[in-house]
Amino acid sequence: MADAPVTRGSLFEPLLVFLRLGCTSFGGPVAHLGYFQNELVQRRRWVDEATFADVVALCQFLPGPASSQVSFVLGTLRSGLLGGFLGWMAFTLPSALLMIGFAYGMHAINFASAGWLHGLKVAAVAVVAQAVWLMGRKLCPDVPRFALMAVCAAVLILTRMPALQPALIAVGAVFGVIFLGSGATAPRDKPNFATGLNLSRQLAAVSLALFGALLIGSLLWRGGAGLADLFARFYRTGSLVFGGGHVVLPLLEGETVRSGLVSHDVFLSGYGAAQALPGPLFTFAAFLGTNIPSAWPPWLTGVWCLGAILLPSLLLIVGMLPFWARLTGNARAQAALRGANAVVVGLLVAAFYDPVCTSGITSVRAGVMAMAAFALLQFYKLPNWAVVILCAAAGEFVL
Repeated sequence: MADAPVTRGSLFEPLLVFLRLGCTSFGGPVAHLGYFQNELVQRRRWVDEATFADVVALCQFLPGPASSQVSFVLGTLRSGLLGGFLGWMAFTLPSALLMIGFAYGMHAINFASAGWLHGLKVAAVAVVAQAVWLMGRKLCPDVPRFALMAVCAAVLILTRMPALQPALIAVGAVFGVIFLGSGATAPRDKPNFATGLNLSRQLAAVSLALFGALLIGSLLWRGGAGLADLFARFYRTGSLVFGGGHVVLPLLEGETVRSGLVSHDVFLSGYGAAQALPGPLFTFAAFLGTNIPSAWPPWLTGVWCLGAILLPSLLLIVGMLPFWARLTGNARAQAALRGANAVVVGLLVAAFYDPVCTSGITSVRAGVMAMAAFALLQFYKLPNWAVVILCAAAGEFVL
């Protein structure tokens, strides 16, 4: 297929467009892509449908927040690398500010006995349950992948060792290469957006080398505390999140709750609140960073942690863009991704059991409320933010 013509815009156009989208895009990464398609393909005609599909395919292939990565690629297509970075930052900013503000509210007031806070935890149960159900159906559709998912979930639940998560993802990738080699999609000759980006392979190589060096350093890091330790924790989390925003939950829980940096209550309250906000779910990292004691002011620690968790996705997208056409035709790469995605569902199942259910379902009333919230999400198609608000309100009267 011939490359679609790319129309250039002003440098700050992506910033303004994605800032508005960051304020209004509720509902998670899939919903975000719907907003993008409507605004940038149908209304503004920045790219055509085929180009948009190619961009989405690339961003779903890589770890990290897919909607944020799509905003970067589309902004780069429109206004160059700097325009892409400004658009990416603008899409993230509203949610990040709201999460940091929520964290400051929790610092200022003792919410320990608040019913609405328990309601947020119940909402998290429903949201994660739906994520497990939908991702399981999509990513574990056959016996080998379902078995891989179940084994990984059992290992994490029984061992209670979150440090095993990176190793399990690697095992899943190897399993995919060996046992899931069939079913690769037919490659296209060339992604439509290839000529519109004009990114050099030298820049891509530097970006990938930096990503790899930081990942190895973060995996080997065994520091006691401090900002370098926080960077390592959040960077390796951002490097290993395949399959959507909700998958960040088990990885962040292992890095923050189990290491004693934040409590279960704070973690789940912030995660529940994140469901009611627009923009990428990864800004949950800003909330956690704001709640972690450090030498910096709380808000600056939140920005530090948010930058650390988002940096891998930015380095990967810059590094992979020039090589995407070749990778889409690699059957082994596709098979490895299928195995890694099955493991990701297993990680989410383990996190759903502990800490989500163990902290959120503390009574029969909480269990009934969680089932009702799940029904509203799954069968009545209410948006996440509406269910979160309902649960928080109901928590004051029911829990």
